[in-house]
Amino acid sequence: MKRIIEKSKNLFLIAVASTLIASIIGFLWGLTKTFTVIINLILSYGKNPFAAIELIELMDIFLIATILYIFALGMYELFIGSVNLPDWLIIRNLHDLKVKLSSVIILVMCITFLKHLVEWRDPQGTLFFGLAIAVVTVSLIAFGYFGGED
Repeated sequence: MKRIIEKSKNLFLIAVASTLIASIIGFLWGLTKTFTVIINLILSYGKNPFAAIELIELMDIFLIATILYIFALGMYELFIGSVNLPDWLIIRNLHDLKVKLSSVIILVMCITFLKHLVEWRDPQGTLFFGLAIAVVTVSLIAFGYFGGED
């Protein structure tokens, strides 16, 4: 039984491979979107009123791909083996992984709010949307600060 449990750690390779593939696809999607945005900017001579929104969406795509990449690296480091990474990306336990993911999620929420702000349609809805993002952001920061080590 012990041997089966020790070998079962390789099940995490499914999660690592899946999220790594999703991350690669996300980065390729971002690359494709980058070319589309650049072409649209050139063809409109920079006068496209939605160019700022497209650029914000571009940041969002790359941040989501980054989240997937960090998750893949974290799962690999925690359950399979160590990887040669910069110090800021080393994940020692589940708490480190959750904190790193939380910080990138906060960035994605802020970019989503910025996109919403640029499109500005409903001031009260924008206020409530911003407050909701603020509550989630404060919660994630508090979790990272007070959550402790796993």
